[in-house]
Amino acid sequence: MHVTDRKTAYDGHFKLRLLTVQDGDEQLKRERFEPGRAVAALVWDTQKEQYVLTRQFRIGPEAEMLELAAGMIDGDEAPETAIRRELHEELGYDVDRLEQIAHIYPSPGTSAETITVYLAEVSHQSGQGGGLAEESEKIEAVFLSAEQLQQQQFEDAKTIIAVQWVRLHR
Repeated sequence: MHVTDRKTAYDGHFKLRLLTVQDGDEQLKRERFEPGRAVAALVWDTQKEQYVLTRQFRIGPEAEMLELAAGMIDGDEAPETAIRRELHEELGYDVDRLEQIAHIYPSPGTSAETITVYLAEVSHQSGQGGGLAEESEKIEAVFLSAEQLQQQQFEDAKTIIAVQWVRLHR
């Protein structure tokens, strides 16, 4: 199988492409959601000895979600630069150390989105956090002990991946 044609069906905050896929003698039409490249991090505050997650309203489930701090990579920005920026915007933290956990396609059957997931160690808050007003972000920091993190039920895939990684590596 291979893609023989791409057309833009929608070009707004995100993109939707119409793809023609050649499968032997057959041509298939498929839609592909293209939200872009993202980064996310499970934050460990080494001074408080707590994990720091975010709680915010998410449009997919139409509800508040407890999840990793995350955001989009701007243009040709390096993922490491993007996650440092996002952690400062959302939580007010400067990053001491980053460790990449995974690079994932959260829904490869319908989406071209990729997410690079990190563990970020922090020790110093130099900003307010809470997100950017111009992006209408209202982000609450949620602090969890290691035990609370393990007991918490998550619905967000990138968060589940990071928590499972912690269970296996820490």
